[in-house]
Amino acid sequence: MSETKNPEVAAPYGGGAGTAAPVRRVRTHHLREMKERGERITMLTSYDMYTAATFDEAGIDMLLVGDSASNNVLGNETSLPITVDELIPLTRAVARAAKRAMVVADMPFGSYQASPEQGYLTAVRFMKEAGAHCVKLEGGAEMAPVIEKLTQGGIPVVAHIGFTPQSEHALGGYRVQGRGETSERVKRDALAVQAAGAFAVVMEMVPADVAGEITRELVIPTIGIGAGNQCDGQVLVWQDAFGLRTGRMAKFVKQYADVHAALLDGARAYADEVRSGAFPGPEHSF
Repeated sequence: MSETKNPEVAAPYGGGAGTAAPVRRVRTHHLREMKERGERITMLTSYDMYTAATFDEAGIDMLLVGDSASNNVLGNETSLPITVDELIPLTRAVARAAKRAMVVADMPFGSYQASPEQGYLTAVRFMKEAGAHCVKLEGGAEMAPVIEKLTQGGIPVVAHIGFTPQSEHALGGYRVQGRGETSERVKRDALAVQAAGAFAVVMEMVPADVAGEITRELVIPTIGIGAGNQCDGQVLVWQDAFGLRTGRMAKFVKQYADVHAALLDGARAYADEVRSGAFPGPEHSF
């Protein structure tokens, strides 16, 4: 049976009307084909088996085990402190739970910048120990040698340009990249990572018109986060998108649910029933 006709998978690439036949596992060539057909690619972060299984069931195409786990799971202030050893078990959990979605492992700060060889050895760990299907790394033209090394060694790479959180101190904080004269730099970065072999590129906090121009020029898919609606796909941190995290959100975040409120209500109801003796009742006892 061919990969594109597996009856066990109900959702097509993006789950919308008029899309291609269902696929058993989203692969790099499927994403390229989606771009060619004008179908939008969906991507969310995931750091555990339950969200991975849920998002997979919803038809999300790509699950990113981001270094954003540093501040969304481990409680750090930024993404910089998280290590490879901390990300591998999270990636392994997502890879075990996702049946259709492509699992993307984020390469954390300091795990690939020293040399292409360092980057390759780190990526191999994510592929062998965690079961990732590809890796993501930040940087533009300066990271081309690393991307080339990985792709030549059989490791698919998602590049990440524009605002790159691992370089926030060098960039002067969380600032939009690609305005004015710097737009040419972002465009050069996009072309450089494509030429180096990346099969997709994330563009973060890039002006919508610049991101649109890059998307039209590239052959590989673009995934936007704060880069407008002309990209081939979109990605958000799930705790932001579904309201587990509270407080001030970035301008590019849209909240589709209020998980925090639901958990808070449930936890309060549980605490009330335990304190009153209502739980456990006879039906919950042996």
